[in-house]
Amino acid sequence: MKSDKTGLFCAAGAALLAALAAFSLFTGKYPLTLEGLLSGDAMQLRVFWTLRVSRTLVGAAGGFALGAAGFVYQTVFRNPLASPDVIGVSSGASAGAAAGILFLSGAGAVTAASFAGALAAVALALGLSALDRSGRHSTIVLAGIAVHALAQTALMCLKLTADPERELASIEYWIMGSLNGISGYSIGGNLALCTACVVVLFLLHRQLLLLSAEEGEARMLGVSVGRLRLAVLLAATLAVSCVVSLSGLISFVGLLAPHGARLLTRRNGPGTMLLGGLLGGILLTGADILARSVAATELPVSIFTSLLGAPFLIFLVIKGRKAV
Repeated sequence: MKSDKTGLFCAAGAALLAALAAFSLFTGKYPLTLEGLLSGDAMQLRVFWTLRVSRTLVGAAGGFALGAAGFVYQTVFRNPLASPDVIGVSSGASAGAAAGILFLSGAGAVTAASFAGALAAVALALGLSALDRSGRHSTIVLAGIAVHALAQTALMCLKLTADPERELASIEYWIMGSLNGISGYSIGGNLALCTACVVVLFLLHRQLLLLSAEEGEARMLGVSVGRLRLAVLLAATLAVSCVVSLSGLISFVGLLAPHGARLLTRRNGPGTMLLGGLLGGILLTGADILARSVAATELPVSIFTSLLGAPFLIFLVIKGRKAV
C-alpha cells in the first residue's frame, strides 16, 4: 500500500512539474504564442530555444537536483534540517562568483568561477573531515561551518574592493539567486555533469539507506561507511555546485523538497528520493514563474522560496521542541 501511495505521489508530482514547465515556456516579458512558433516567427523561435527552453530546463532539472541532494544530506547526517549548504557549497560558490565578477568578464566566466569556488569549498571541507579518523558524521558538519566562515570572510573582502554602483550590485543580485541570465549557450556542461551525479545517487540508493542506520550496524553488513559517505556527499555536492553556478544561491529548496516528500510518503526509500527531486523541480520552476510575472521588473527567485521555506523551518523547530 505504501509503495502504491508513493507511486501515486510521484506520478502526480511529475504531471505537475510537466505542467509548470510548459507554462514556464510561455511566461516572460517577451510574449510567445503557439501560433507564432508554429508559423516560424524568427524572433519568437530564437527567444524560445535560446532563453525559455534553457531556463525551464534549469528550473526543472536544477530543482530536481537540489531536492535529491537535500535527501542525501538529510539521510547521511540523519538530520531533517540538513541541506546542501551544510558543507559550504553555497558560500564557496558565492566567493567564486564574486571573484569572477570582479576579475573576469562574461557570464560564462562568472559561472566557471562560482563552480570552482564551490568545488574548492567542498574539497576543503572533505579534506578537513578526513583528518578525523573516528568516522563521526558530525565532523563534516563542523568542517562545513569552518569553510563557510572562511568563504564569507573572502566574500566580504571582495565586496570591499568592488565598485559600489556596478560590481557590488551584481554580486548582491547573484547571491539572491535568479534564472534570468541563463541561456542555451551556458548550460550544456553543467546540466550534463549534474545529471550524471543525480544518476549516481539513484544507483547508490540502497547503500545510501544503510548510512541512515547506526554506523556499527552498517559496518557489520560489510559497508565501508567512510568511503560510501564520501562518494554520495561528493556526488550530491557536485550536483548542487552545477545548479548554484548557473542560478546563484537558491534558498530552502534542498530543505523543503525532501522533507515534504518524507511527510507525504512516511518512508525513506528511492521513491521518496524521486518525489523529493520532483518537489524540488516544482518549487524552483514555480518560484521562477512568479519571479518574472508578479512585478514589472524580475525579482530574485529566492524571495519566493524563502517566503515558503522560512515558515516551514520555524514549524520544524517548534515541532522538534514539542517532541523533546
